[in-house]
Amino acid sequence: MTKNIDFTNCPRLFDRAYNGANGKKIAVEYQGRPYMLKFPPSGDGKPTELSYTNSCISEHIASSIFNMLGVKAQETMLGTFTVNGKEKNVCACLDFTEDGKKFYDFCSIKNTVLDSDSNGSGTELSDILEAIERQQFVDPIRLKTHFWEMFAVDALLGNFDRHNGNWGFLYDPKNDRREIAPVYDCGSCLLPQADDAVMRAVLTDKEALDLRIYRFPTSAIKLHGSKINYYDFLSSGEYEECDQAVREIYERVDMDQIGAFIDDVPYISELQKKFYKQYIAARVDLILRPVFEMTESLETERSGPTMSL
Repeated sequence: MTKNIDFTNCPRLFDRAYNGANGKKIAVEYQGRPYMLKFPPSGDGKPTELSYTNSCISEHIASSIFNMLGVKAQETMLGTFTVNGKEKNVCACLDFTEDGKKFYDFCSIKNTVLDSDSNGSGTELSDILEAIERQQFVDPIRLKTHFWEMFAVDALLGNFDRHNGNWGFLYDPKNDRREIAPVYDCGSCLLPQADDAVMRAVLTDKEALDLRIYRFPTSAIKLHGSKINYYDFLSSGEYEECDQAVREIYERVDMDQIGAFIDDVPYISELQKKFYKQYIAARVDLILRPVFEMTESLETERSGPTMSL
């Protein structure tokens, strides 16, 4: 059983600060290590009845699932923090620059590609893939594999906010080592604005579920100027390396493991647990599985009939 952690009295770390528009963030020390505490954004002005969105819950569940699927992500844990007498649920994210490493987002590295007309923040897929090929920070082949695996898991989890500013690289000045940073900033996965009414609808109404599978959420990455619809894009089979990544991610999915993990997540209701498990299972079945079956069929066609002696 996961224990409840109160971060309220943890020492504050004032040598670290974090940007981003999705909720307040502070740095604290917990058990001798630096963590970023993410606070839930207000639900005001958003299409939800929630006072605060479930983005902290989404952050923890999604980051953990990335790790389960073999795509390295930040280490997270859930806890509480009391502000002006009001206890709030927070997500503690281990700061992966704790040992002196420097972080650079993909936007910054994209800007180092001097023979490209695209700016760092541009999220057109062709520009992203071009920058991955031409950047000199890490091996392009390894980076492209990482990008498509991250995209595949984002598709599974319905991430609507993976842009060039929330994935990237680490540089260790002590040994001049460059590497891909763990995946982070996953609070826009798993419908963080879904209140109880939406969750019940998704669990009981096929139309409500289908809407959130086939229509939205969309990716922040664009194809020909429009945000990518995960289902349509993956069904097209247009990008072989993407298909391969989806196939590998699909084969790693263990819904029993994911379900057991969600059952142990603190601070969420039985309704939420049921919603997360069924929503993820539906996205596996309706988004990832068709791509897996398509690639299996293509491989069978390429190999041709086998002859027995």
